[in-house]
Amino acid sequence: VMKIYHNPPLAEWAEICRRPALDAASLGPAVNQILEEVSRFGDEAVRKFALQFDKVHLDRLDIGLAEITRLANQVEPDLKKAIDQAAANIRAFHRAQAAELEMVDILPGVRCWRKSVAIEKVGLYIPGGSAPLFSTILMLGIPAVLAGCREIILCTPPTPEGSLHPAMAYAAMVAGISRIFTVGGVQAIGAMAFGTASIPKVHKIFGPGNQYVTCAKQLVQQAGVAIDMPAGPSELAVYADQSANPAYVAADLLSQAEHGVDSQTMLVCSSDALSQSVQIELSRQLEVLPRKKIAAQALENSKTIQVDNEQTAMALLNVYAPEHLILATDRAQELAKAVINAGSVFLGHYTPESAGDYASGTNHVLPTNGYAASYSGVSLDSFVKKISFQQISRQGLFSLGPSIERMAAAEGLQGHARAVSLRLQDFVPAIGPDRKKI
Repeated sequence: VMKIYHNPPLAEWAEICRRPALDAASLGPAVNQILEEVSRFGDEAVRKFALQFDKVHLDRLDIGLAEITRLANQVEPDLKKAIDQAAANIRAFHRAQAAELEMVDILPGVRCWRKSVAIEKVGLYIPGGSAPLFSTILMLGIPAVLAGCREIILCTPPTPEGSLHPAMAYAAMVAGISRIFTVGGVQAIGAMAFGTASIPKVHKIFGPGNQYVTCAKQLVQQAGVAIDMPAGPSELAVYADQSANPAYVAADLLSQAEHGVDSQTMLVCSSDALSQSVQIELSRQLEVLPRKKIAAQALENSKTIQVDNEQTAMALLNVYAPEHLILATDRAQELAKAVINAGSVFLGHYTPESAGDYASGTNHVLPTNGYAASYSGVSLDSFVKKISFQQISRQGLFSLGPSIERMAAAEGLQGHARAVSLRLQDFVPAIGPDRKKI
């Protein structure tokens, strides 16, 4: 089912770790045209593209609070309970990320500090597609509310009736999001980036999406709207040794493969017997998977790599920089110390990636396509900006001033030096006449 490599040489690792190529260049013109129309014609363009792509005529773009409540009430109690538990865990994990205000006395009279300030206006994009991803509402909405963002809007593709899936409505209520627009795709990204009569312009856009949405996010970023991170198809890497349960490993691989045909999974192991057992389990479990066709196509892009030892395995996985990494081994705690590049890590035999997707508390909006080498997943910090402050007394400037003057002069920036020198001259009566006038 998966392509198998045996002890590939280091020179081949980069090629093996390459993701299926997305022809982003070919998408650009079409995506840009939609963005330009939304920028120029606002709601009219949004409705046009909703009809064209979603086959839905939208009389209004927003869902009122009464309708959100009505839809939320349709959710069965067991699912409500599950969403409530997930929300409580996500809230607890992200609340703990709040930074304390720390004042640092650099020198006597020189004090610096940094303050977290919420991004005022944020837009959350929640994909619809083949499954209503109500869990992503919790992952984005809860930290946005905790951070104190003043305006939070949510865009998601409409149902065939032009409405909202009940579980999406309930998750939004639990997260504390009340401004919801049934707008999807590129037109949603454009509306949030440029603003329309109905949809406010935001300062930062969050959320996963297909290749068109990803392309749109990258284009509006060039126009000055921040985005959470570059994103692509979802991915999972598993390291498994002889202590792993092949059925568990296969189930984890399939849980990722069912996301979409462009998802990718990678199994790295040090046992030929385990590799064969996992392949057998994959075939068996795939047969009973409702999303069998999607998962089977995804597995065609997936790989099994057999290596001699766990050190080589961890080195290879750090080159791959997976969005999700499972360490299916009794030595997970030890091996976790070797992880350098990964979005989110799952330790041991009883920590499936599904836990992070839904309810363990960590965030599932993570960097893909190798970006885990340089990006973090969404956190409370994603919704704030850090502003630095400094306050200097007369004594502090007397101590620090000469260094500033010398450095500014060395860079040829006399205006910078003078801003200090003028102040120091006023200290002459107190500090003596040896200061040189400028």
